[in-house]
Amino acid sequence: MLQQTYVFRFATLPAQGSHSREAVQWLLKRHCSITPVQLGWFYLSLCVVSLGIAVLFWLQGATLVIVFAWAELLAVGLAFLAYARHAGDAEKITLQGGQLVVELEMAGLTQRAEFNREWVRVEPRGGDRSLIEVSGQGQSVRVGRHVRPELRPALAREIRFALRAR
Repeated sequence: MLQQTYVFRFATLPAQGSHSREAVQWLLKRHCSITPVQLGWFYLSLCVVSLGIAVLFWLQGATLVIVFAWAELLAVGLAFLAYARHAGDAEKITLQGGQLVVELEMAGLTQRAEFNREWVRVEPRGGDRSLIEVSGQGQSVRVGRHVRPELRPALAREIRFALRAR
């Protein structure tokens, strides 16, 4: 049995006695310290404080302060928007039965690739610190963006082991 012969570092296995047929799943996600909703509330509070101070200076006769405050808030807002778009990025790799399914979610867009277990290859793309390339049947997907570069070879070995195990 796969669960008893190898301890997976990155993957999750179904619970003992579950009805799943030996599914192994790797969920690789970004580590975000703040959610997009929290970031939105923080940005709103930043706007209130910054514009409040700018209005006080504007009332004192420093009219250009409010223009620079708006420019600053626009630049910070664009940076926060870029962060929020990618906060939910993830890679989900599922091995069940004879299929290896790779789903990549980047900026809200999902890319899905399915591979036959018998024909799939898993190998580093270039050097040791490169992404892992999963290829077979004329298609190719690179995974491992959310894993530290020095751990990617271990992830590739783990996926290869799971593919070979029955």
